[in-house]
Amino acid sequence: MDITTQKPAAPPAPGPSASADRGAARGVTRPGDRIFLGLSRGSGIFVLVLMAAIAAFLTYRATLAISKDEANFFTSFEWNPSGVPPEFGIAVLAFGTVVSSVIAMVIAVPVAVAIALFITHYAPRRLGGPIGYVIDLLAAVPSIVYGLWGALVLVPHLDGLYGWLDDYLGWTGILEWNDGAPRSLFTVGILLAVMILPIITNVSREVFRQVPRMHEEAALALGATRWEVIRMSVLPFGRSGVISASMLGLGRALGETMAVAMVLSPSFTINASLLDPGGGTFAQNIASKFNEATEMGRDALIASGLVLFVITLLVNGAARLIIARRKEYSGANA
Repeated sequence: MDITTQKPAAPPAPGPSASADRGAARGVTRPGDRIFLGLSRGSGIFVLVLMAAIAAFLTYRATLAISKDEANFFTSFEWNPSGVPPEFGIAVLAFGTVVSSVIAMVIAVPVAVAIALFITHYAPRRLGGPIGYVIDLLAAVPSIVYGLWGALVLVPHLDGLYGWLDDYLGWTGILEWNDGAPRSLFTVGILLAVMILPIITNVSREVFRQVPRMHEEAALALGATRWEVIRMSVLPFGRSGVISASMLGLGRALGETMAVAMVLSPSFTINASLLDPGGGTFAQNIASKFNEATEMGRDALIASGLVLFVITLLVNGAARLIIARRKEYSGANA
């Protein structure tokens, strides 16, 4: 029997992909990749350095003001940094900023999520497209336009709503109306809700569009109704995105300036009822008093800005913690 020996087949010649894989394994990258990596890393470091510089500047100027303050900076209702001696505090500003933002979020978030669900899962394509386009336009409207609308249209037409709230919820004391001008924190909250509604809606809409189609089809195949599909598949998948969208809207609500200044009747008092005129916010107070303030007054305003800066950082940090705890619902793990 003739037995022939076969030579082993020669290994294939290394192609471009094999060379690239070996290069990547050795840590060798293309020049473009190195440039992009350097730019990305530099941009991230620059942002951190910029935030640290802002924090250092605000802290330095705030320390100068607080060291000369004869009142309690955190609990005083007085704002007279130009007086002799200077007395000022942020109690009213912190209360007004937090309360108006909470009102805005309570109103805007459910409405925004409902609109996003309607566009993505209920409305026909011919209707959902134009609605989404209008919402995109509303997100680009400047703050001053919202402020003019609030002062000329919203405020004059809130008497009926205030009367209704007083009739049915006035017994709580929080929504008691004494027939004053509707230039209160509640009005500010409604205006801020209108302003942040397009932002939350747009982000939530894009998140809901990323829900895997097979998740929805599997739920439908098991006999789920459309609402059950949304409740079991869409909302869990988009929960982190909705939280992120809400934090974006909250950031704008916390720092809104001109629109608030145009509808609020500012005063350094904290009213038991949200419908009584008065109150103030950090951003509104800085915008209205900065031009006429003395050097001490500007340092006091910068000190209040530092508090707003810290509140914003805390809100963003809390949002990151909430999202991190719900990674199982993120799109990457779907």
